[in-house]
Amino acid sequence: MAFVNEWIGREIKMPNNYQCNLLGTDTANVSTILLDSEYKILLYVDSAGCMGCKLQLPRWDMMIKEFEYMSLNKPAFLLFFHQKNEKELSLLLKRENFNYPVFIDTKGEMGQLNNFPPQPDFQCFLLDRNNKVLLVGNPVKNIMIKELYVKTILNQEIVLNSDKQQSIQTEVSVDDAFISLGKFDWTQEQNAMFTLINTGTNPLVVDDVSTSCGCTSVEYSQKPVRPGDSVSLHVTYKAEHPEHFDKTITVYCNAKPSPVVLRITGDAE
Repeated sequence: MAFVNEWIGREIKMPNNYQCNLLGTDTANVSTILLDSEYKILLYVDSAGCMGCKLQLPRWDMMIKEFEYMSLNKPAFLLFFHQKNEKELSLLLKRENFNYPVFIDTKGEMGQLNNFPPQPDFQCFLLDRNNKVLLVGNPVKNIMIKELYVKTILNQEIVLNSDKQQSIQTEVSVDDAFISLGKFDWTQEQNAMFTLINTGTNPLVVDDVSTSCGCTSVEYSQKPVRPGDSVSLHVTYKAEHPEHFDKTITVYCNAKPSPVVLRITGDAE
């Protein structure tokens, strides 16, 4: 997207007044260390919608632990959450046992200072020591973005569309990319199934599946799918409250087209 290129090299402005918090404990010294790191992954989450769904704390916890094993240029994570109700956010952090400092932005100053793109997936950035944007995108939701982050941090050459990548490409089709779950009791868990068919001549490999909401989870086989065979994605939706929902499931694989975007909708009443 063109606007993504416009962000490369832009300096992210930091608010003067914010609180660095670790499960309810102020960590002022930690914030200084994080901000002075060679590389920083900055995530901004505004207050609109379901905070638990947007944060996806378990996936960020896994991501942070993966990066902790890096011996070179280990990045810091600057997690800015615009949440007016600090108590609600603290309870969420405790419930998920999220043991990493977060920046609580009660007034939304971070968003006001930087005028971030409206799409949540593009409110995440890889920054250098001077807070200048190197890459844009959410590595938790997109495995290709994650690989770009890692290569940049490790100063490795980024090669896109290499001959090797081209040689293992296949083709994929979906029986139905949209499923309506209709109306149901919001306390009842709902299930749906999508089927991806390998219509190409090489094995199909599903690299990753991400969802637009923590209320939605997906199970699938990670075994390569032979040409002509298929793989089923079992989707589970568990509402946190009554709502009309329209959730996306993004499938990253070695096929054209990729990613494959699937949708479930319905009314949890």
